[in-house]
Amino acid sequence: MKLKKLLKNLLLITTIILASCVEDGLDGVNGTNGTNGVDGNNIVTNISTELAGTNCTNGGIKIQLGLDTNSNNTLDDSEITNTDYICNGSNGTNGYNVLIATETENEGTNCTNGGLKINIGLDINNDEILEASEITVIDYICNGQTVSEYFSTLAKISLGDGVPEISAFDSKTKTIFSTNSEAREVDVIDISNLSSPQIKSAIDITAYGGNVNSVACKNGYLAIAVEAEEATNNGKIVTFKTDDLSTPYTQITAGALPDMVTFTPDGKYIIAANEGEPNKDYTIDPKGSITLIDVETQATTQIYFDNFNSQEAALEANGFRVFGPGADLSTDVEPEYITVSSDSKTAFIALQENNGIAKLDIDSKTITDIYPLGTKNYSEIFFDLSDKDDMAGKLSYWPVLSFYQPDAIDYFEINGTGYIISANEGDARDYDGYSEEERVEDLTLDPTSYPEAATLQETVNLGRLKVTTANGDIDNDGDIDQIYGYGARSFSIWSTNGVQLFDSGNEFTLKGLFDFGNYPENRSDDKGTEPEAVTTFTENNNTYAIIGLERSGDVLIYNISDIYNPVFVQRLRNTSPEGLVIVDAANSPNGKTLLIVSNESSDDGTLNIYTK
Repeated sequence: MKLKKLLKNLLLITTIILASCVEDGLDGVNGTNGTNGVDGNNIVTNISTELAGTNCTNGGIKIQLGLDTNSNNTLDDSEITNTDYICNGSNGTNGYNVLIATETENEGTNCTNGGLKINIGLDINNDEILEASEITVIDYICNGQTVSEYFSTLAKISLGDGVPEISAFDSKTKTIFSTNSEAREVDVIDISNLSSPQIKSAIDITAYGGNVNSVACKNGYLAIAVEAEEATNNGKIVTFKTDDLSTPYTQITAGALPDMVTFTPDGKYIIAANEGEPNKDYTIDPKGSITLIDVETQATTQIYFDNFNSQEAALEANGFRVFGPGADLSTDVEPEYITVSSDSKTAFIALQENNGIAKLDIDSKTITDIYPLGTKNYSEIFFDLSDKDDMAGKLSYWPVLSFYQPDAIDYFEINGTGYIISANEGDARDYDGYSEEERVEDLTLDPTSYPEAATLQETVNLGRLKVTTANGDIDNDGDIDQIYGYGARSFSIWSTNGVQLFDSGNEFTLKGLFDFGNYPENRSDDKGTEPEAVTTFTENNNTYAIIGLERSGDVLIYNISDIYNPVFVQRLRNTSPEGLVIVDAANSPNGKTLLIVSNESSDDGTLNIYTK
C-alpha cells in the first residue's frame, strides 16, 4: 500500500474514533432476558357465493382463509392463504348449510410447530354440528418458528485450588468433569440439583502422568487426555466409568502430548489429537498423531501423517505450513482439535500451527486429506494492529496476510449437508531453541514491496504487530517480501472439503469497540479478541454457533441457519472462555438446554452455567 493511502486511512479512522470514543468503556453486565414475542395474527374467513363457472359448474360457495396481518378484521386479498369451494349438485337444488370447526393442531407432520386445524363440511343431518362423516375439506394454518428465550446465568462455580479449562458433561450421573491443570486434577461437579451445584471430588492426574489436557464423556464413560511427565514422551488416555471413579476402566497409550480427546457420536470410538510439540531446546520433536480407541475392545490404532510427506510442496503452495527446523510434514504437524461427523464415519482435525484441517476416515483408520486454509488479507478489511497507538480502535487497512490457524472446530449439518465452523485464534512457535516470532518493527522489509517501510514500521502503525519469520521471504534474499501474521480474528464456516463459505471479517473487533466497549487494546498487536472456542447446537429447526473470545472475555451466540448470513443473537459476559459445552434439553437436569463455559483466567476463572 502506498504511504499516502495508508496515511489517508489513518487520518480518516482517527477522525472517526475521536468523534465517537472519548475513553475506554467499562465492561457491560449480562443482558436481561428478551421479552416474549407478540401474539400471532387472528385467522379470518370469507365465505361468498360462487357463480356457475369453471370452479363450480352449477355454482356453490367459495371459502377463503388467511391471517389478519394488518389487524383490520377483514380478509384482504393479500392475506388469503387458502381457497376452497363447495359446489352445488348438478340438479341445482339447494345445498346444505356449510359448517366450519377449528381445533388445535399439535406439533407433528402437519404442523412442525403446531397450529390450527380447520374442518369444513355440509350439515347433511341439519343438526348444526359438523360430524366426522360430514367433513369434506381439511386445512391447516401452522405456527411459525418459535424463538427460544435467551440463555440466562444459572450458576458460577469456583474450583478453589485452580481454574477450569476444558469440561465435559455426563448425562448418566448429571456430572461435570473439568480439567484443572494448576492442581493437576479433574474436578467432579454434581449438578443434579442445579440450584446448588456441588464439587464432589477430584481425580488426581499425577497417578497417571504429568498433567491433564482434555476430557470427554459418552454413554457413561469418561475419557481423560494425560500428557507424560516428559511431554515429548507418549501420553495416555485414561478412562473411567462415570459411576465408579475409584479405579480406571482402562489406561491406553497415546501419542506425544494428547491435547484433545473426544468420542464419536455413536460412542464406539475415542479419538485423541496428539500434538507432539517439541521440547524447549527444539532438540526433540515427536511426530503429531491421532489415537483411535475402540471403546468396547480397547483395540488401539496410532495414526500418523507420513503418507503426506511427498505432498508437502503442493500443500505449502496453498497456504499449509511446514517450518520446524529440519522437520518433514509428518514430524511438523501438530493436531490440536477434533470434531466428528454425525454419522461417526469421518473425523476432522485442526492442525493449528500448520494452518490446515485434516480428514480421517474412521473405518479405514486413514488420514485421507489435508486442506490448507490459506490467509486473510488485512489490506481488504480494517483492523487495529498496534497496542502503542494511544487509542483503542485505530482502524486501518494494512499490507498483511494472516493465517487462519483455528484452535477449536465443530461439525454441524443443515438440511443434511455437513459443514465445519472454526474459531480462528492463531498461534506461533516460540521456543528457546527456535522461534518464528518477531515484530514488524524488527523485520528487514524488501524495499520494492514496502517502499515506505520506515513509516509502516512505526509503533503507532504496524511496528508492534507480532508476525512470523518462517514465511514471507519469497525470493530467499534475506528480507521479507510479504508480511504474514497469526490468526484471522474471526470465525469461519467451511465445506467438509476445506472451501471457505463464510468469514466474520472484523465483526468481533467492531463489537468490542462500539457495541460492548471492552475491546482489548493491549492485544491489538497479538491476535486481538482471540477467538478460541466454538461449538454448535440445533433448536427448533435453527442452528446456532457459540464462540468464546478468550481475551475480551465474551461468549457470543449466532444463528447460523443461513451459513452465508449468520445473525448475532446474544452476548454472555465471561472472563476467559476456553471450553464450551452444550447440554441438550433431553439430558439436562432441568429439562432445558444448558451452556457450560470454562473460564481459565488464573485471577477470576470460574465454571459458568447458563440455561434457556
